[in-house]
Amino acid sequence: MMMSIKKIAVLTSGGDAPGMNAAIRGVVRTAVFNDIEVVGVFQGYDGLIKGDFKRLNVRSVAKILGRGGTILKSARSEEFRTKEGRAEAYRQLKEHDVDALITIGGNGTFTGAKIFNEEHGFPVMGIPGTIDNDLYGSDNTIGFDTATNTVVEAIDKIRDTANSHNRLFFVEVMGRDSGFIALRAGLATGAIAVMLPEEEMSIDELIAILDKGKASNKTSSIVIVAEGDANGGAYEVAKKVTEKYEQYEVRVTVLGHIQRGGVPSAWDRVLASRMGVSAVEGLLQGKSNVMVGVQNDREVFVSLAEAIDSKAEMNKEEIRMSRILSI
Repeated sequence: MMMSIKKIAVLTSGGDAPGMNAAIRGVVRTAVFNDIEVVGVFQGYDGLIKGDFKRLNVRSVAKILGRGGTILKSARSEEFRTKEGRAEAYRQLKEHDVDALITIGGNGTFTGAKIFNEEHGFPVMGIPGTIDNDLYGSDNTIGFDTATNTVVEAIDKIRDTANSHNRLFFVEVMGRDSGFIALRAGLATGAIAVMLPEEEMSIDELIAILDKGKASNKTSSIVIVAEGDANGGAYEVAKKVTEKYEQYEVRVTVLGHIQRGGVPSAWDRVLASRMGVSAVEGLLQGKSNVMVGVQNDREVFVSLAEAIDSKAEMNKEEIRMSRILSI
């Protein structure tokens, strides 16, 4: 069923991810191509409540394809968590004659959109923008590839120092509930071990891996620790290992927010562009309360409830391979 849409609002919410601007561009240009007006909402759901809208056109999104961050800014909104806040957001959308809302973000963003749709029946469409790659329904989320490349580049440089001084480095990467960045970066950099929230590894197991590496004349090593690892993060892991293992000079590096920044990779630019186009076309086809994803290189639509409540599964084969290749 085709939906009559004359005006779309688009916002970014939660943590920024490289490629969000490419998604905004995809939304705006696809809407204009279909003779639909677009307004950008600044500062996420806070801007929705305050009516901080600005009309966007083809020229508004020129030259943003390769920019990091988000031109619409992002924020977490406590007010939107309240029924009164969501009611005010709905009033603003109606006052501005907006027919549908596209939200670009992660789990929290989609939770808000889902509740908003259920309360007010307002058409919503989600685009998954999060470096953690932890949303069910898409093989990759916007920003994951760029963040992983940033981590790989940093670890390659750290390895030069590790090799020069025979050091054991513990490198903490983002992933409070998800080890996707840690696992992919571990494979790409040849880390001796990867510690993930999904696959608990004890300190004794880690030391056994280090011992095996030492026995094969490994003089330096990199251990990648996802911030959500059960042992408490890289500093805690390093402390526990040092107490039992004195063979290496130990150093810790926490990469932090550099993983969010930088220009998006070609992969993320194309992925975000595809999702931006599909989001608008999905709304025109009458789809709502769903997220656009890409599975097996094909665009799909997944309910927001499923995207939020289901767990994105790690590639068990990559976990197995990382253990084989790290010897």
